[in-house]
Amino acid sequence: MNRYRILVKGIVQREDKFLAVEKWYDDNIVDPYQWEFVDGEAEFGESPDAAVVRIIQEQTGLITVADRILYTWTFMIGSECNLGLAYLCLTEMDEDGVQLSEDLHDAKWITSDEFDEVINNKRMLADLQQADVY
Repeated sequence: MNRYRILVKGIVQREDKFLAVEKWYDDNIVDPYQWEFVDGEAEFGESPDAAVVRIIQEQTGLITVADRILYTWTFMIGSECNLGLAYLCLTEMDEDGVQLSEDLHDAKWITSDEFDEVINNKRMLADLQQADVY
């Protein structure tokens, strides 16, 4: 039986700033916290557009609009095909309105000029370059 999983990533933008969230990964690595964009998995029967908006709200408290898909990716784990969609999501909510879920450690709003100074996660920088916002 074929199994598919839909993953979504929300690159949240407010004016000229983007939201980065810090997640815990593993105590056995040098830097157990990593900066990323909000991401998660669509529920069965849920559209990817609705999923990314829901996940952003659950993890940050922000109300967003899915503006457009920036890029896609796929990978296999065993017999499971994972399809990922990265969205540019826009918000008009105040930057101080972020209310983090317990899964997230910190959040910050950064401009594209600050990415190199603030972000050391190479995957996140690759996301920004692929999204053409960097």
